[in-house]
Amino acid sequence: MHEVVLRIDGDSACAEATRGTETTIELWCNDHCDLLHVSGRAGAETLVQLEELVGVQELLVEDDERLAMTETCLKDRETDTIESFLTRHSCLLVPPLRYADGEKWCRVLALDSGNLTELYRDLVDEFSVTVESKREIAAIPGDRPLLTPETAISDLSSRQQEALVTAHEMGYYRIPRGATTAEIADEMGVERRTLEEHLRRAENKLVDGMVAFY
Repeated sequence: MHEVVLRIDGDSACAEATRGTETTIELWCNDHCDLLHVSGRAGAETLVQLEELVGVQELLVEDDERLAMTETCLKDRETDTIESFLTRHSCLLVPPLRYADGEKWCRVLALDSGNLTELYRDLVDEFSVTVESKREIAAIPGDRPLLTPETAISDLSSRQQEALVTAHEMGYYRIPRGATTAEIADEMGVERRTLEEHLRRAENKLVDGMVAFY
């Protein structure tokens, strides 16, 4: 079995709602409605845009995280769905769809790597497509057949990612520490408390994502 993760820049409503923001959206389609996980400071504004299209019948909010059940399915209002391409090339889309910075992230499986190649060639005729990663799945690790870092770890906002990477590069996680949160905050151009909040949220997501699989 073969897997590829594609980034597609198209006219998707969800993708456009994240363009130029730190917001990310994960979407699970159930044909008659969708489940949306919206993360980021601009999540409220993003969700308002989508609510105008499909409505929201249930909403849970915690800090910058929002979990919404829509009234109708976004797929019925999209012009850049890839389902027809997948069917044509005997490929399978693994949910959820992920949207970030104006792009749709699709995780696709196929028994034959040639099918993924043909899928890509077909898609680039219609969209701007980037291959983010690809791999062969040759073994099933216990009861987690499709576990990857992407599925085990909750999505981090771009600012949370930047905070983690900067902290790591400056030696914050070394023993002894190579930098203070104040120094990392100066490097990022933010207040120390803001930096510490980004780190705490990122670390909590990473730990939650890992513990869920133990």
